[in-house]
This record gives sequence, C-alpha cells and structure tokens, in this order.
Amino acid sequence: MNVHPTAVVDPAAKVGNNSEIGPYCVIGPQAVLGENNVLQAHVVLEGSVTLGSGNFIGPGTVIGGAPQDLSFTSDRKTHVQIGDKNVIREHCTIHRGSPEGSSTIVGNGNFFMVGAHLGHNCVIGNNVIIANNCLLAGNVRVDDGAFLGGGSTFHQHMRIGRMVMIQGSSAFGKDLPPFVLAAERNSVFGLNVIGMRRAGFNAEQRNDIKAAFKFLYQSGLNLSQAIAQSEKEKFGALGREFFAFVREAKKRAIVPLRGKGEGSDF
Repeated sequence: MNVHPTAVVDPAAKVGNNSEIGPYCVIGPQAVLGENNVLQAHVVLEGSVTLGSGNFIGPGTVIGGAPQDLSFTSDRKTHVQIGDKNVIREHCTIHRGSPEGSSTIVGNGNFFMVGAHLGHNCVIGNNVIIANNCLLAGNVRVDDGAFLGGGSTFHQHMRIGRMVMIQGSSAFGKDLPPFVLAAERNSVFGLNVIGMRRAGFNAEQRNDIKAAFKFLYQSGLNLSQAIAQSEKEKFGALGREFFAFVREAKKRAIVPLRGKGEGSDF
C-alpha cells in the first residue's frame, strides 16, 4: 500500500494490497477498499463505502456523501457499493443511499467522465459510460452497456435500459427501453443498431429487436394494448426482453417515439 504523507486515512479503514492513496485524500473509518485501487489527489470517501479491486478514482471525487434528500437523517446507516475496474474521473460525486440500510450501487467496468453525479440509491450495471457532467437524480437505474451523453439529466425513479445510447445535452423523465437511441427531451429516435453490431448481435437478433420496437411504437396501438398484444407475438429472447422492460415501466411510463409528443400515453 502506497499512502501519500498528506493523506488522512482513518485507522479503522480497510485498504487492500497494492492500493495507492494520493495527496490530501480523506478516507473515513467505514471505508473498505480491495486491492489495486488508485485514488488520486483530494479524493474523499465518507460514510460506508466499499470499493472492489482495480478501480481508478480521479482528483476531487467525493464518494459516500450524504444524500440530497430532505427526509434524510444522519443517524441512518446507508452505503455505497462499487465493484471492480471502474474508472471514475475528476470531480465526480456519488451519494450514499437514503432509506435505512439502503445502498447506491455501481457494478463493474464502468467509465464515469468528469463531473458526473449519481444521486442516492442509483443502481448502475456493468460497462456503462456516463459522459461529462451528467446528472442522475435519486433512484435512477442504468442497465448494462448504456451510454449517457455529456450534460444530460435524468429524473428520479427512472430506468435506462440495456445498451441505450443517449445524445448529449438531453433530458429524460420517463423510462428508456433497451437498445434505443434517445435525444433531446423525452424522445426516442430509433434503435442503437451500430451499438448492437459492435456488441456482436447477429442479423436475426437485431431483427427481433426491430420487430419488438415497431410493434410498440409503430403498430398504432396504445401502450396498454401493445403490452397485451405482445404476449401473442412470436418474439425471440431479445424481443421478449424489450417488452419485459416495457411491462415493468409503471411509475415513469415509456419515452415516446419522436413525433408522438408529450401527450402520448407512452
């Protein structure tokens, strides 16, 4: 373990082998770090924070700060749990959970660019890219392989599906089904075909997703009708995955296809 002499590491903190703690870092007593983590200058870990192995944390990042939730009280025991091989660049903020015993959770292999913010109880999957200055409110879920363009904002309690691609400077308050391209304000523009090809999806798999997408957005059915009728369609595994997501989107509903407008029941 390599700890800079200006760093403040509480004796109760647990720091794994071959980890580096840079200048002026502050590591609280409840921090637990695995092996081969690199914390650059001025990183703060406060509250109950667990890091896996092989993470890189850039200068000025604060992990485990109290949630920005008016109902939160300091006596609650809440957490941040971060997996392995994540890159968290300069000045990111990741707040711990708000309800008693709850956690903000980050998986493995994610890349958070400068200034990204994860509010309390966010759940981030694996291999997600969150570009500069994205703002995620509390309880946002981001599934595996999604890309969130820089400067985009996300309302509390929404979900972003697997391999969604989001244009920068966009804003969303409804759920985004897997594999879609989304931009501007609560608008879906199509499917992330290039992303699916890069991920190794073959033509049959891509066509299955296209069929589900068209059935949801272009069949002329409203949302509840499309969900009901989808049970009778012969979708493959990925088409069924697409509609399973749609059926679960009850709190925030689904982002509409561009042109249907905010008045759509999607």
